[in-house]
Amino acid sequence: MAGLIKREDIDEVRQRTDIKEVIDGYVTLKGAGLGSFKGLCPFHDERSPSFTVRPQVGRYHCFGCGEDGDAISFIQKQDHSTFHEAVEKLAARIGFELRYEDGGSGPNREEVGKRQRLLDAHKIAGEFFRAQLLTAEAGTGRTFLQERGFDRAAAEQFGVGYAPQGWDSLLKHLRDRGFTDPELKLTGMFSEGGRGIYDRFRGRLIWPIRDIAGDTIGFGARKLYEDDQGPKYLNTPETTLYKKSQVLYGIDLAKRSIAKERQLVVVEGYTDVMACHLAGVTTAVATCGTAFGTDHIKVSRRLLSDDGSGGEVVFTFDGDAAGQKAALRAFEEDHRFIAQTYVAVEASGADPCELRIAKGDAAVRELISSRRPLFEFAIRASLKRHDLDTVEGRIAALREAAPVVAQIRDAGIRPAYTRELAGWLGMAMEEVSRAVSTATRRQGSQDAAGSRHGSGQALGSRSPAENGMSAPAFGRPDSRDPVAGMERQALEVVLQEPAVLSGPTWERFDAVRFATPAYQAIHDAIRASGPGLTGDPVRWVDQVMQEVPEPLRSLVSELAVVPLPASTAEAVQKYCRDILAGLFELQITRVKADKMGQLQRLDSRADPDEFQRLNRELMQLEMDRRALRSDA
Repeated sequence: MAGLIKREDIDEVRQRTDIKEVIDGYVTLKGAGLGSFKGLCPFHDERSPSFTVRPQVGRYHCFGCGEDGDAISFIQKQDHSTFHEAVEKLAARIGFELRYEDGGSGPNREEVGKRQRLLDAHKIAGEFFRAQLLTAEAGTGRTFLQERGFDRAAAEQFGVGYAPQGWDSLLKHLRDRGFTDPELKLTGMFSEGGRGIYDRFRGRLIWPIRDIAGDTIGFGARKLYEDDQGPKYLNTPETTLYKKSQVLYGIDLAKRSIAKERQLVVVEGYTDVMACHLAGVTTAVATCGTAFGTDHIKVSRRLLSDDGSGGEVVFTFDGDAAGQKAALRAFEEDHRFIAQTYVAVEASGADPCELRIAKGDAAVRELISSRRPLFEFAIRASLKRHDLDTVEGRIAALREAAPVVAQIRDAGIRPAYTRELAGWLGMAMEEVSRAVSTATRRQGSQDAAGSRHGSGQALGSRSPAENGMSAPAFGRPDSRDPVAGMERQALEVVLQEPAVLSGPTWERFDAVRFATPAYQAIHDAIRASGPGLTGDPVRWVDQVMQEVPEPLRSLVSELAVVPLPASTAEAVQKYCRDILAGLFELQITRVKADKMGQLQRLDSRADPDEFQRLNRELMQLEMDRRALRSDA
């Protein structure tokens, strides 16, 4: 049973993970001062690198788009995985065995090893197939690709290969690489007969099917020869790696474009994905021998950040009856999306690959841009099933189409499609409007009943706004204000080099009061974190992030990674001492000003003891100020 990962294990993974090594797998990083690295941000387009990584504190921050986080959040965003999955991936990377709450369990080490063996077998098989595409035997396969507009570079980009016609070509290759038959049986790449196992894919073009992280987990194979008695397309069967209801071909290539453009294009086949990507539609993916279902939607929503702030899913289907049926199945799942759903069908019924061959790349892009709302397609499809030349046919069509209009989530455009439906049916607007209104009320009643029995917001729970509370607002500190500048530099120092707060320095820092509200809130979070973690920069920053108000977490991340202006370790220490001395002197100056004001307001004859006490305190403050300067 899966369970929550123990908090201390999450902290251990975060501490032991080298964030630079993790990010190096995705971004080219170069040195940017002592202990800092920079690269082009993977979260937005930029020409000059503003993505900064600070391994010492285990964080990254982009000064261009504001994205920030630690190694766990980076893996979440790049691989579009859950927090749980990201922690498990990083734990496996460093060989750390996680513990789980309440008797739950995570990936068994033995099972993790078996999975890695399967992935290794698929990787080697993919390399084998790609090499075979260059052999004389694979001429038919190369011709197939060329006739569909795919040259050698395109084949390499998508990892297309060729499975030889022999019965054991791949089998021998993997055996020679040390894989046992029991291991190979689990890959799905082999069939079993009376004499043992043999190659499942023979005499076919091969497409590697990869997961979102880019690991090959299966293959799709296209028939090339007339004497092949198998199906036109043959895929890997269900295995521990390959679950067809969850797999989207091309997701590894499309994931960044999908996240960036907030668009997902669903096509029907491997060559359609290739055609779209080569034509510039780099958000295209395809299901693998199954309809676009619930599990695919979960993956899609994670990629799109489907939270109601935009995004679109575009389905492309062949213009034949099967294509229309597939589109209507997609419409049945439309309610699971918050993103807007569309359908794009070429007038002649051509798929993207055929369209690219006939009319070029621009025609593929035009097909996607000419998309129409999926609900409109569903309405028109429902009308086609009835004889609109008869009264009975029009009434039946209205009864079927009105609930579709009622399901349109955007209430602002529902009246417009009510008018469209009246025109398509040739019926009075009032009659159609009544039918849609009735369907809307019925739909609302069903939704209300569902919410009463569903798993919505917990009873008694209210948002801060509903409780009359609001999160504190913090303005961006003014970079031109010298006091704010000093306070910022001090926070950069204590977040990145917390060891400087040892001993009496912590007491001095604890007593400081910041003039800038945002920086005072961060100072409060630092004080709440206490001096106990100052010897561990990674846990230190993480603890401060937990203590600080949510609106300021990005600012903390920024302060924790901005390079300090020093080129050696000694220079860093001197810089830290100087900055803190300046902060403490600023604090002394403020306190002196307050006490001078008290002294001026005081009648020395009426209260000579208080007068003397304030003078002594002022003298001590001046001595402290001079001591700070001499120490610096």
